[in-house]
Amino acid sequence: MSTNADFSSYRYAEDLTAFMNPLITIGRRPLPMWPISALWTVALGLWGLPRQHSLWRDEAATWQVAQRPTAEIWHMVGHVDAVHGLYYLLMHGLFECFGPGVTTLRLPSVLAMAVAAACVTVIGHRLAGVWAGLGGGLALGLLPAVQFYLQEGRSYALVAAGAAISTLLLVTVLKGRDRKARWAAYGGTVLLCGLLNWLSLMILPAHGVTLVWARARYGVWIRWAVASVVAVAGVLPLILFSRSQSDQISWIPPLTWHMLIGPAILLAIGALGALLDRSRKGRLSVTSVGLPLLVVPQLILIGLSLVQPLFLDRYVLFSLLGLALLIGTALGTAIRAAAPRFPRAAPWILPLTVAVAMTALLPQSLAKRSAASRVDDVLAVAADVRRLKEPGDAVLFVPAARRDTKSVSPHAFAGLGDIALAESPRKSGTLKGVEAGPARIRAAMLAQRRILLVTDAGKVARPVSAKRDQMKTWVLKEYFTPVADEQVRGRRVTVYRRNDT
Repeated sequence: MSTNADFSSYRYAEDLTAFMNPLITIGRRPLPMWPISALWTVALGLWGLPRQHSLWRDEAATWQVAQRPTAEIWHMVGHVDAVHGLYYLLMHGLFECFGPGVTTLRLPSVLAMAVAAACVTVIGHRLAGVWAGLGGGLALGLLPAVQFYLQEGRSYALVAAGAAISTLLLVTVLKGRDRKARWAAYGGTVLLCGLLNWLSLMILPAHGVTLVWARARYGVWIRWAVASVVAVAGVLPLILFSRSQSDQISWIPPLTWHMLIGPAILLAIGALGALLDRSRKGRLSVTSVGLPLLVVPQLILIGLSLVQPLFLDRYVLFSLLGLALLIGTALGTAIRAAAPRFPRAAPWILPLTVAVAMTALLPQSLAKRSAASRVDDVLAVAADVRRLKEPGDAVLFVPAARRDTKSVSPHAFAGLGDIALAESPRKSGTLKGVEAGPARIRAAMLAQRRILLVTDAGKVARPVSAKRDQMKTWVLKEYFTPVADEQVRGRRVTVYRRNDT
């Protein structure tokens, strides 16, 4: 009996040791877990990356600007989209190297989010153990908002990667590896993120709360303050200049209570993860890092939106790094609690949880990888234009921003006279070009036999407000008759024929 008891105790200790040290090893060196999170995120990003060969309006802006020469990009950001100037230059370089295409457009976001997932894994491992780290890294890629912007040809995933790197650097120095090179890297990363989107500077107050929570030393505070001031000073000219282009965000609706439901749910989930962390006060922990990262940017954006409407979830996408960390620590806590009684079954909690979450989120995941997940598709409507046009036809765009279809697919519009256009987007340094005055547009329309109107589909169309657009719609109504009408993926093409022809 004694021998059997000793053997059982030995096997229990062996199982528990294996559970507590789940890393694969080569020799005596354990292999890190962050490649698993990175590869998992890459796999999620590559899944359905072409999105049924669709391209929506925000990505169309990146597509057309990235194909302009560098001098024209600089010319354009002097008029519009200065906040995205660095991103456009980056994508221009990638298009030059690999050619324009949806893979080149979206793959940087996939790789950037994979970097963010890897950083979350490392942070969680250092602060709460390997299971918390791996759980957080895997959870990040499954978050619905992350799955949306994971395949987006815009800068938000790159900002999230930079936020993750800067947070990892902060944790590294707070764990006792305080080096000037790391602070320089921290300041440089925050600066780069700010130049990609200056709203990412909201990460600095979040990191400040972490320093207070962890009771950082005076010297750490000084070095953090210096790095932060340098980063903010580097971004300040962009902030001031982009304020002159604030009319570009005039379409964002004022903040309402129903817009706060999503953030409230995220904060509730994060708070639950923080409660399960049970870290001691004054100690660097997942809660002291993840909770401020989740909460502070959300609250600041809400506060700014009370002054000027700015509330869009993509502006604080990087705050979901904090949510992933807190989810990871909740999983780690559950696994540790189960380990003493179920040492062999406990390690299966993580893969089973991921499988259940993946299954539950599958409808959303499929929806976000469909062309219908975005408000429109500029490529689909270009195909309709190609099919409906006839020699001698003219084309109009309402609003003028729908000219992005022509900019992205110029061959589909070959032979069509853009009768409202006075100066092309590239020459004028804009995204939509400069149109003639209402009187000139009216005269040009009345000289046409057939006109193709490219506009928004009824479900997403906004009331016509610009005088030029009001003139276009009035002339079409008074002097033309629609003879064909096609709506596809948020865009609409209507063919009008002159009444007296």
